[in-house]
Amino acid sequence: MRLDKYLKVSRLIKRRTVANEACDADKVSVNGKPARASYDVKVGDIIEINMGAKPVKVKVLAVNEYAAKDNAADNYEVIV
Repeated sequence: MRLDKYLKVSRLIKRRTVANEACDADKVSVNGKPARASYDVKVGDIIEINMGAKPVKVKVLAVNEYAAKDNAADNYEVIV
């Protein structure tokens, strides 16, 4: 699944267009490297989002095409 779609489906970023713009502005990195919106997300990847005051770092646990609001957080694990 594309990175911008994963960020939207997992509800880490609210809209896919915002996720796409964040990737273009080098605010999203995967495994320590800046990632494009077209990056293919795999289980085990570490995604870091540097938007706002506090950066968010998560580990991908699952890649699902759809996720309900209640179980969207099951796709990733927050790393401190």
